[in-house]
Amino acid sequence: MPHSHHSHSGQFCPGHAQNSLEEIVLEAVEKKMSVLAFTEHMPREDEDRYPEEVHSTGIIGNALANESAYIAEALRLREEYGHQIGLLLGFESEWIRASSGILISRTLKAGPFDFFVGSVHHVHTIPIDYNAAMYRQARDLAGGSDESLFESYFDSQFDLLQEMKPPVIGHFDLIRLKSDLPNKDLAGFSGVWDRILRNLDVAASYGGILEINTASLRKGLKEPYPQATICKAFLERAGRFCLSDDSHCINHVSQSYDQILDFLEQVGIQTLCVLKHSDEALPSVCDDRFPRLRVENVSLVELKNHVFWNARDS
Repeated sequence: MPHSHHSHSGQFCPGHAQNSLEEIVLEAVEKKMSVLAFTEHMPREDEDRYPEEVHSTGIIGNALANESAYIAEALRLREEYGHQIGLLLGFESEWIRASSGILISRTLKAGPFDFFVGSVHHVHTIPIDYNAAMYRQARDLAGGSDESLFESYFDSQFDLLQEMKPPVIGHFDLIRLKSDLPNKDLAGFSGVWDRILRNLDVAASYGGILEINTASLRKGLKEPYPQATICKAFLERAGRFCLSDDSHCINHVSQSYDQILDFLEQVGIQTLCVLKHSDEALPSVCDDRFPRLRVENVSLVELKNHVFWNARDS
């Protein structure tokens, strides 16, 4: 029942994460988790690599080879450990410019993916969560204020949602992380809030799932992504949620989950979605692109009673 729909490994995300994919799986099994999704980053254009990626993965051709190796290893691990934990093959997409849709479509054809996480890490082609200097650079290009950058971020996210309809929407309000007031209620920015509600409308219209992403908590923020106000607005639209740790090493697996139950209760989320891989391809009620994807619901009561919490206390 405790599950994560967003994870990375140092094996296929070198310089950006740590530990092998198998070590991540074994840690999740040890912690009595029931579902883990593999979601390594999709290949990007060479110009869009983070500094450490330039040295570790080289040109785009190497990134494509890395992707192929990732798919093969993920499928091997599902064969070996699938009887102990549900394992999904996914990827985390990027939306950097209008042509990003072409790269996402290419990746979708690269392997038997169960789903993907749709994320925005760049605004005006500049990373907004990498460090403070890059955040300020993006902010200057957006007009010089956090509010103007937030508006640009949610405009980019709108394009991603409309064009690619990601089954899971990654760290919806990641743009808060490096801002001057990362814990500020985004409803206080009228132009930003209008864009957020617009994006939530789009997500709800096609059945997109917002992940409750606990990475923000380990990075010092007071709430997960997305913040409570956004979650409540999505609930008003009958929106669905899933749980993710966005782990980048074994120490991140299920980190801060002990804080999430209270948050879910306070927001009013009584049911979470759990994504699962089916060995049999059937007509999909979720997304025709992913015939082996199944989405189940788990109540907050069931989540609380899972053996996972006992394993954490022992």
